[in-house]
Amino acid sequence: MKVFGYPTFDENGEEILSEYTGEYAAMLMDVRVYRMKAGDVREFGRDGEEVAVLLMSGAVTFELDGLSAEATRKDVWTEGPWATHSATGVKGTVTAKADSEILIQYTKNEKTFESKIFKPEDCPWKYSSVGKFGNVAKRRVNTVFDYEHEPNSNMVLGEVLNDRGNWSGYLPHKHPQPELYYFKFDRPEGFGASFVGDEVFKSVDNSYSAIPGGRVHPQAVAPGYQMYTVWMIRHLDGNPWLQTSRFEEPEYMWMHDAQF
Repeated sequence: MKVFGYPTFDENGEEILSEYTGEYAAMLMDVRVYRMKAGDVREFGRDGEEVAVLLMSGAVTFELDGLSAEATRKDVWTEGPWATHSATGVKGTVTAKADSEILIQYTKNEKTFESKIFKPEDCPWKYSSVGKFGNVAKRRVNTVFDYEHEPNSNMVLGEVLNDRGNWSGYLPHKHPQPELYYFKFDRPEGFGASFVGDEVFKSVDNSYSAIPGGRVHPQAVAPGYQMYTVWMIRHLDGNPWLQTSRFEEPEYMWMHDAQF
C-alpha cells in the first residue's frame, strides 16, 4: 500500500490521485484533478456515488440539479473556494470560460441529500494555532462541508493555507478515517515535508499524501514558501469524522501549556 504520490497530467488534462482499486484503494475515494481550457466541458455525477467538484483556479460555469453559478478564482492563495456537492444520480457539468483547474472527489454513497453550490463566503478562512508552539504552526483553514454540514454525506472537503515555514496538523495527530492531502506551492520550487506514521516524504507542487486511518500525519512547509492543501476525509460506516475525532499523540501534549 502506497501512502504518497507524484502524479502527472495525461494528454487529456487528467491527473489521478486515488481510485477504488489499486495502490491507493485505502482512501475509499476516487479523486482526480483536471486542467481545462476555455470551452472544455466536464460532466460529473454517477449512480451510487456522491461527488464534490472544487474550483482551484480559473473561471467556470457550474450546472447541476437545476442550480447554476458563474465561478471565478484567481488562485488558491488570494481567493476562497467555489465547490459543488451532490448525491447519487445527480448529473452536472463544469464548463470552462478560461484556463481552469478543478478537483473532483467521489465516494460510494446511496443516500440522498440536497445539491449545493458553495461560494467563498460560505467557506471562510479561519486562523488556527496562532501563538501556540512558538507561533510556528499557524495556518488558515476552511471547511467546505463535513458531517456537521451534511450528515448524509460520506466524505469531508476543505482547504488549508500554511504560513511560510510553518507546520500544519500539529500537534502530531491521527484519526481512524482515511485522509488524502493534495499540495500546491506558491512558487514552482517550493517544497515541504509530509509525515505518514514513521515515513517522511518531500511534498512538492501537485504531490499528494494518502494517509490510512490510524497513521499520524503532521506536515511542514519550508521557509519562504506558502503551502496549500486540499484535505479530503472518508467517513467510516458508523464512525464519521468529526471535529472532535482528532487524537493527538500523548507524548507531545505538554506543548499545549508550554511557553516558548
